[in-house]
Amino acid sequence: MDNLLTLENIEICRDENLILRDACFTLHDGEFVYVIGKVGSGKSSLLKSLYCEIPIKQGEARLMEYDLRKIRRKDIPYLRRKLGIVFQDFQLLTDRSVIKNLEFALKATGWKKKNEIQTRIDEVLHQVGMQTKGYKMPHELSGGEQQRIVIARALLNNPRLILADEPTGNLDPETSGQIVQLLHDICKCGTAVMMTTHNYTLVHNYPARIVKCENACLSDIGD
Repeated sequence: MDNLLTLENIEICRDENLILRDACFTLHDGEFVYVIGKVGSGKSSLLKSLYCEIPIKQGEARLMEYDLRKIRRKDIPYLRRKLGIVFQDFQLLTDRSVIKNLEFALKATGWKKKNEIQTRIDEVLHQVGMQTKGYKMPHELSGGEQQRIVIARALLNNPRLILADEPTGNLDPETSGQIVQLLHDICKCGTAVMMTTHNYTLVHNYPARIVKCENACLSDIGD
């Protein structure tokens, strides 16, 4: 199985605050891993370092074919196209329909042919069970439905890795379970998933490998 991500003795700081030190971690293609820990323990910062929003100060960090310590600014958009990013607060464009949100994301990443764009939008909406909601505006959808659209957006470019940052943070327990199940289903199709959470009920109900952020350290606690 190929290593998708390898971190060796990395250090991450934010505004001079040490977030993680000597952190080591390996993720394989098609693997699901929870990153758990208290609020402020560095879970989100770890994910942000993987899509180059926060620099990695020391150590070695390789994600797919990219060296995250040496990546050039002009290459960051190409890295991000190979990732799917799911935010807690959705970050949908509120002034346009679901389809127009997805169309915008595809055009922004270089898709040009109308029929290919439409086909891909239909595919991802079907994958997340939202095939009848494309014409809706974000405010007409429930929180769970909005998060499904965010996951659909994350899938548009067939990413090898989805980074889901507290994707259930704004959802009720039942809906949270449905979203985590959806992410597990996507993983079974070959896309790796890294999901941060401090919801231990979800981790218990939908088991997978667990990594913990605590005291600026990253520790693998199995599954």
